[in-house]
Amino acid sequence: MDRVLVENWNRRVTPQDEIYILGDLTLKGAAQAAELLRQLNGQKYLIRGNHDRFTQQAGFLPEQFVWVGDYYELCPDQRWLILCHYPFLEWNHCCYGAIHLHGHQHNRPIDNQWSRAAGLLRYDVGVDANGFAPVSLPEILAFFEIGEDNQSPWERNGYSQ
Repeated sequence: MDRVLVENWNRRVTPQDEIYILGDLTLKGAAQAAELLRQLNGQKYLIRGNHDRFTQQAGFLPEQFVWVGDYYELCPDQRWLILCHYPFLEWNHCCYGAIHLHGHQHNRPIDNQWSRAAGLLRYDVGVDANGFAPVSLPEILAFFEIGEDNQSPWERNGYSQ
């Protein structure tokens, strides 16, 4: 399983790409986590999940990440992204079109579709919900049909969350 996940990752992520890992990277210890991370392309940021105990163990190599944290907000191209391992019912800027990206639930792809159908700009980026590969920001924006006007269909029609 690990071999396939590493292959899928490196097929989609270049060494120069910035990639945010939203937790549950591995249940393995610090030494095994370091070996796994060594094989993965990209400039990695870790939002810790409940299974990322390796970050608290002797032998953890924090230099394999740009940073490690529990929550992060960024705003590329005027679109807020709220990153946390855990899914929220509401999040900062949610009424203004912010997209909440999370992991934790190990959902199926249909669960992201159900969130979208309910009008939630919330997306499970975990590999279980995304063909066992990382998902890119353009793919997430396309999923929500956010166009060049930086608005979702709901926003274009005057609705906010």
